Amino acid sequence: MPHMRTSILVISLVLAVLSGQTRAQQEQAEDNQGPPLRGSDRDVAAGRRALKEWWTPASRTRDERLQWWRDARFGCFIHWGVYADPAGEFEGKRSGSYSEHIMRSNQIPLKVYKEKIVANFNAEKFDANQWANLFQGAGMKYVIITAKHHDGFAMWPSDAYPYDIRQTKFQGDPMRELADACRERGLKFGFYYSHAFDWEHPDAPGNDWDYDQPGGDKKLHGQEAWYDEHPEMLERAKTYVDKKAIPQLQELIKNYQPDILWFDTSGKLPFSEQIRIVEACRRADANVVINGRAARGVGRNWGDYNNTADNPAEVRPTEGDWESIPTVNNSYGYHQFDKNFKTPEFFIQLIAKVTAKGGNTLLNCGPTGAGEIDPDTTRIFKGIGRWMKVNGESIQRAGRTPLDRQAWGDSTVKRNTLYLHVFDWPSDGQLVVGGLRGDATSAYLLADPDKEALKIRRLNDDDVVVTVPREPLDKTDTVVVLRITGDIKAKPGRLLATNVKSNCLLAFDAITKGDHLRYGDGKSARYYVAGLEKPSDSLTWPVRLNDPAKFDVTLKYSTANANQTGAYKLKVDQKILEGTVKPTKSATTMEEVKLGTVQLYPGEYEIVLQPTKVPDGGDLMNVFEINLTPAK
Repeated sequence: MPHMRTSILVISLVLAVLSGQTRAQQEQAEDNQGPPLRGSDRDVAAGRRALKEWWTPASRTRDERLQWWRDARFGCFIHWGVYADPAGEFEGKRSGSYSEHIMRSNQIPLKVYKEKIVANFNAEKFDANQWANLFQGAGMKYVIITAKHHDGFAMWPSDAYPYDIRQTKFQGDPMRELADACRERGLKFGFYYSHAFDWEHPDAPGNDWDYDQPGGDKKLHGQEAWYDEHPEMLERAKTYVDKKAIPQLQELIKNYQPDILWFDTSGKLPFSEQIRIVEACRRADANVVINGRAARGVGRNWGDYNNTADNPAEVRPTEGDWESIPTVNNSYGYHQFDKNFKTPEFFIQLIAKVTAKGGNTLLNCGPTGAGEIDPDTTRIFKGIGRWMKVNGESIQRAGRTPLDRQAWGDSTVKRNTLYLHVFDWPSDGQLVVGGLRGDATSAYLLADPDKEALKIRRLNDDDVVVTVPREPLDKTDTVVVLRITGDIKAKPGRLLATNVKSNCLLAFDAITKGDHLRYGDGKSARYYVAGLEKPSDSLTWPVRLNDPAKFDVTLKYSTANANQTGAYKLKVDQKILEGTVKPTKSATTMEEVKLGTVQLYPGEYEIVLQPTKVPDGGDLMNVFEINLTPAK
């Protein structure tokens, strides 16, 4: 056998040489269980070392580490620090939309920040038990709080780097109090730590008003890749990582045993430093969950799961484990002038949509400088909690559905059970579950205390009908529980319906074709697809219909600037609907235009949107959604 292994090795080396593959490339192929590493020599070397020494072994226990997180599905994010005191305004000047960035947006010198903001922070009304009760009541299963945000200030007594809570008027350790209160209630607990951005440390990226440092708004020493252009700056960044970031993280792990660590803005540091920080955390605690913004480089995400963009209104299909991070209004830290609070109903539907796509929802709030959670946030959390108390089993330990979005809403899955989240109640009491193959054995309303059986019938090989009451138990999201025998199997393609208000086809769900298509980040008025540059580019939605129907067809779009003009066509079955693009007030100002009315018959179709005329050097428009509304 040893001779055989030697022969195989020789043959593989010969084949590698014949194929032009170097030994180093072969080693990389053998070591990697994922996409090939790419980037600077420094970063690739750091990635290869991580793969060999610690990341690959750590990945073997990833599923075990993530299990509680996958089960939880819903958690609370808390942005709370000394920046909560100015609450979006300092010395008569308002900050930007994110109040936690006030030191940067208002260019507050560190000396002034320490004297006027840090020294006066008191949080005399902080009550960890009250907070934890609110989170538990909302149906949240894990809590993450900002231990250190970008301002570099530690919200715990930090002997590792004593720029911390002891320099305020507050007496005590709010991180310890909250950790204990959460764990007493069975909530998992962890910290947000700004590892790459730090506006206090003289060697960290970001503060370019006190220091001659890169990574800030002035773009000193180059753009994002300053560490490649200026090696001397990289050495300074290493000093920050070694003297502050790693020691503080090791201290947090040792003293508080967090279940999860949440990092942000990793691109402010070179990947070689990002990965050193992750390694230090992983060596300190092999079981702590680490989010996807900890280290992203050389073609990989080095955390345990992915994070999508902030503050989503809509989500698009995302592979693997992922998390969305909406906030109750627009700011993440408390902002006295931000009154744009969303509703509990908005978040209830968002949580269902995110879970349906296999993700977690980490809903943020920003307590006040006094340590209180404001009445609007409390109202939102309690509203969600009332729904979760009845319907929580459709979210917790549930996950990704194999079904497409439905005309009436979406669905989540737990083993052989489908939870049908009905946002738009069918007017005739006939809830058609499109694309469901397999035997449906029973159904009932989750909010019905008697669990009275609902009538089920198979409409055809691909669709099931559940007869439901004429009125929903909850107008926001009434959940129908549908038990299935065996595996839940699905037929792709949207089933159009005539017993709902409208059939909304999101651009996020379209099959895309084009070299330069790009997605918006999912925020309100930014859940679009752009980059339609030539007639061969397209967005396609496969749809089905069981009965003849007539639909009014509308398009929602916006333009990035006044130069975006042109024309397009929408093919619906054999009918071509044409339109022209007119500039909108802004990229986030949606225009809805009626394209016409179509008569459709039973069968399968493709709805296809394509440009017919595009300005030179530009793209047509930002496409949000197509709506097919049953015509009266």
